[in-house]
Amino acid sequence: MDSTFQEKAISALRFLAVDGVQNANSGHPGLPMGAAAMAFTIWTRHLKHNPANPNWHDRDRFILSGGHGSMMLYALLYLTGYPVSMDDLKSFRQLGSITPGHPEFGLTSGVETTTGPLGQGFANGVGMAIAETHLAARFNLPARKLIDHTVFAIVTDGDLMEGVTSEAASLAGHLGLSKLIYLYDDNRISIDGSTELSFTEDRGKRFEAYGWQVLRVADGNNVDEIDQAIQLAKPDPRPSLIICRTHIGYGLPTRQDTSKAHGEPPGDEELNGAKMKAGWPLEPRFYVPEDVLAFYRKAQERGIAWEGEWNLVLDDLKQKQPDQYSLFTEMMNGDLPEGWSDSLPVFPADLKGMATRAASGQVINSLAETIPGLIGGSADLAPSTLTWIKSSIAFQKETPGGKNFHFGVREHGMGSLVNGIAYHGGLIPFGATFLVFSDYMRPAVRISALSHLHSIWVFTHDSIGLGEDGPTHQPVEHLAALRSIPHLVVLRPADANETVAAWKQAMARKNGPTALILSRQAIPTIDRAIYNSAENLQKGAYILADLGKGKPDIILMASGAEVNLIIQAGEKLAITGINVRLVSFPSWELFREQSAAYQQSVLPDNIKTRLAVEAGISQGWHEWVGKDGSMIIMEGYGASAPAVDLFRKFGFTVENIIQKAEDLISRGGTSK
Repeated sequence: MDSTFQEKAISALRFLAVDGVQNANSGHPGLPMGAAAMAFTIWTRHLKHNPANPNWHDRDRFILSGGHGSMMLYALLYLTGYPVSMDDLKSFRQLGSITPGHPEFGLTSGVETTTGPLGQGFANGVGMAIAETHLAARFNLPARKLIDHTVFAIVTDGDLMEGVTSEAASLAGHLGLSKLIYLYDDNRISIDGSTELSFTEDRGKRFEAYGWQVLRVADGNNVDEIDQAIQLAKPDPRPSLIICRTHIGYGLPTRQDTSKAHGEPPGDEELNGAKMKAGWPLEPRFYVPEDVLAFYRKAQERGIAWEGEWNLVLDDLKQKQPDQYSLFTEMMNGDLPEGWSDSLPVFPADLKGMATRAASGQVINSLAETIPGLIGGSADLAPSTLTWIKSSIAFQKETPGGKNFHFGVREHGMGSLVNGIAYHGGLIPFGATFLVFSDYMRPAVRISALSHLHSIWVFTHDSIGLGEDGPTHQPVEHLAALRSIPHLVVLRPADANETVAAWKQAMARKNGPTALILSRQAIPTIDRAIYNSAENLQKGAYILADLGKGKPDIILMASGAEVNLIIQAGEKLAITGINVRLVSFPSWELFREQSAAYQQSVLPDNIKTRLAVEAGISQGWHEWVGKDGSMIIMEGYGASAPAVDLFRKFGFTVENIIQKAEDLISRGGTSK
């Protein structure tokens, strides 16, 4: 390409992005101005994509991990012909636009990940590369590559500082994920100032130690050097980090290479100075020369051709291996096989019962036999979370077809990798750890909800019931914390059969994540010949039984292991002549989704005497018990002791529930 025209095309990208920031009077001009040449090189020389079909299965993925530079991504999408218009660019950061301040998956065509919280995009890309590698192992033949794409990303100083990046990069190197090519925007500036203030290690050596190929480009504006580095990265069996020395706010007369370029509009004078320096017209804003737009729009022709060639491969699969073709299309479309839940276990009533983590383990292995896309692992806790798929092996460099992951002691990295697998498509991923460590991965759980991902979170050891490990490992506030995340469905099943129903709900809920909250200790399996079906879990809360005769005098409600306690207490209260309604309450979110009529049928307004029992803090329960109800909850941390002693110490006993219920009834339902 003529170098003059190339610079013209890069300037068009650079100034289109910064015009958007200035027009909004809000945003981050520094990254788009400094990284434009890197983005140009990826998108015009290497990225295999089809703007006419942003969801083409074998497209390369591009991640802007530094999501604050989103205007550059929106400009690229507009220039290459995605359904992002000039009006959309002019609506950057405005209410109702598809060009928000940070990229949001599902809102804007061509945006592969929700980024902005630094490090998330970096780690998501590792999950995408895992998905690509696994699916390639399952569907490719030496003479037929149905799955063959690369994950490109632009990552920043801030990304590399975040701990989640270290977790993900370490695992990526171990797994030899060669389809990862990351360009590091090494501008050496953060919000506080120079990275010399806090970030002075040799980043290249760090990534070499992780097992990455590390390449260096001395001038991040030199397209040929960047191109050559990418060419070297592609055949290497390792993930690649290309360190490109760049200049934040490149071209701004007084703000280049300063923190002022990062997160505020440049202002008309500064922006015009940069344009004059580059020989770019000052007016009109959002100017794109016709020949430049025509050049970028060639991506449409290339994309149609690429996908057309791939469709021939898919047609060949359909003709020669129709069963594999059906399996591939089913998995990539996110469909569940017919009859997928028919063989799930049904557990008989049992006073001894079993831990819901153990029931979950049986369900996982049953589902793995019928759902080919189910895949997952734990943060070095498979023997404790009981999440190992016995019919498969571990996913490793040598065995990429394995369905089990050793994420290592990397909860945050695990969460972001699971999200990356979900973003990619074709697989249904889960990640498991103890509930108390959900804190370590909360950002990833939150992003899964914001992005409406089919990520499944398995959190075991759900209360003081885990016993002797003590308060450092006993979650008390974590249920409330998870329940506070919008669009996350939290399920705490009461026994083995509710655990089956919880997994069914998690598998069928494609438009958002689910958190399964499971016990370490054994819980009696409820006799469903006496009490209502566990399938009612899908309603969030349901009546187990009304004990006694006539209108209930009190409603006892609980989740998880504590449901068995209210059953025992309710039975004893009924013998004394007190009418009791027992309510299993595994999911507040699902209950809120039910009709007002159904909610009234379970918790009618005219029964105000209510007692909730849960081994966690009270936050949120007031919505369900009302001002006249009461709770038996945790008011602080636990202690190190056997679970039976802890439940007695903190009041989670049948006797205490009976006493509290009788006190409430005697006071007419008014709590002390």
